[in-house]
Amino acid sequence: MSAGRPLTKAERKKFNRAEHERKIKQDLIAQHGNELGTFYAWLRVVNIRGTQASREGDTAFIREVVLALQNVYSRHNG
Repeated sequence: MSAGRPLTKAERKKFNRAEHERKIKQDLIAQHGNELGTFYAWLRVVNIRGTQASREGDTAFIREVVLALQNVYSRHNG
């Protein structure tokens, strides 16, 4: 966790956010099973990052996500 010193405010915030995301992922997996829960957690993260990218005008990220989802869909649906 820390290198023998207290965490700074920024480090603590980053740590708390990571712990919160981990808990949400574990809850989704417990509720929906391993594969679907992991997929829902991934969609949640991509939605958050996509919203941030959209606000910043970063269309490359959104394009990459769409291609990744298209690859997953085509792999599972012929």
